[in-house]
Amino acid sequence: MKWEVVIGLETHAQLATKSKIFSGASTAFGAGPNTQACAVDIALPGVLPVMNREAVEKAVRFGLAVNGNTAVNINRRSIFARKNYFYPDLPKGYQISQYETPIVKGGEMTIVSPTRGEIKVRLTRAHLEEDAGKSLHEEFHDFTGIDLNRAGTPLLEIVSEPDMRSAQEAVEYAKTLHALVRWIGICDGNMQEGSFRCDANVSVRPAGSDKLGTRREIKNLNSFRFLQQAIEYETQWQIETLESGGKIEQATVLFDPDTGETRAMRTKEDAHDYRYFPDPDLLPLQVTDEWIGKIKMEMQELPQAKRERYMSEYKLPEYDAAALTSSKEMAEYFEETTRLTVEMTRILIAPAGGLPVLGGIAKLASNWIKGDLAGRLNADNLDFNACSIPPGKLARLLARILSGDISGKLAKEVFAAMWLGEEGGDPDSIIKKRGLIQISDSGEIEKIVEQVIAANAQQVADYKSGKEKAFNSLVGQAMKLTKGKANPQQVSDILKRKLAQ
Repeated sequence: MKWEVVIGLETHAQLATKSKIFSGASTAFGAGPNTQACAVDIALPGVLPVMNREAVEKAVRFGLAVNGNTAVNINRRSIFARKNYFYPDLPKGYQISQYETPIVKGGEMTIVSPTRGEIKVRLTRAHLEEDAGKSLHEEFHDFTGIDLNRAGTPLLEIVSEPDMRSAQEAVEYAKTLHALVRWIGICDGNMQEGSFRCDANVSVRPAGSDKLGTRREIKNLNSFRFLQQAIEYETQWQIETLESGGKIEQATVLFDPDTGETRAMRTKEDAHDYRYFPDPDLLPLQVTDEWIGKIKMEMQELPQAKRERYMSEYKLPEYDAAALTSSKEMAEYFEETTRLTVEMTRILIAPAGGLPVLGGIAKLASNWIKGDLAGRLNADNLDFNACSIPPGKLARLLARILSGDISGKLAKEVFAAMWLGEEGGDPDSIIKKRGLIQISDSGEIEKIVEQVIAANAQQVADYKSGKEKAFNSLVGQAMKLTKGKANPQQVSDILKRKLAQ
């Protein structure tokens, strides 16, 4: 029997506020255990929660982002509820969350599936809630420690519909969502610190069936690699269980990265098990149209809109536009590099005419950012915020390529030196020190070409008899004589003219 996997994700994004959702305690990461848990967080008698306005604004910002910058999916009135369960790191014995009326309902994310192309993943809801504390098992022998620093940390739980059909699609959705929450500035996305983590609801059903299978929820996946491994293992486990005559029981499971396996933690609860009821200490949350309008005015251009603009304004291919908008930092770096390259190229070339078109400059910038620069950053495990080459210096290098002062091949040598900080990372200084200025004098290049023709009679004869590869060899000989400094296009043009005589 052929099977189909059905996947939905519940993602917890920690909102980037300085204080907690219902108290003034700090949310900074890395403090000593229980040093950032105030009276409200540990539920001392008589304390009352007070709503963090900034957390609400960040939730509204997300609602706008996943609905085409419109506010139709933002509830003007939402309600906080108590989600009741017992666990040692939950001081109150309940979690303040939203259930029946969340702040955001609906919305969608566009992803590119490796098998189905561009698809829409629908969102069920996004609701505000507080985080619980943390149980520490490994650090202690025969007992468990409780750190309540995270208790009360503001979260936005983003719940998708079960629209994904493979582990790869789930990872693509998670990456797209991760990039979006960082782009709009509501979450730092640090998965190692627990700022962005996913729960995956996985079930299988016979291919072609419309009926959903029994799902199992894989909890607290804090890396994209673990997310894919966990779903792939769980999918195979469920298929093998069903094919052997077994039955899938609804459960919450954990993924063990050391074994690559999932294991049941507890029977999965349903909503009624949590005995939700409105929190009597918190009034309904009111969000006015004026407040939403103010937040909307402050919103930056979203990734999809920016992608479309790159394709229309800069004439970039769809692949380039998508890659450059995969992160806000890369997009900003690209735009600044392109702007400065245009300015510098105008200074270097305009007096002689022939200024390259904007699209050509943008494509060159895109190639270098996606290629050489991204390669160096990945190799050193850095993001664009830690890039040692500012846009202005890369723009100077690209302007030198466009002006014909340096070849693309030698530019890579200059770039490597810039990355290492030679001459302060200044391309002009590196070019001058190494004597890399390109030879563009046609008279000098003509002499070199004549020398190559005279020294390679057999290759000249091969070219004239129709062997095109011989021409490339002759060009290579000319470039070798100039140690790569000759303008390759001029070498090619002059060589063709000489060989045609």
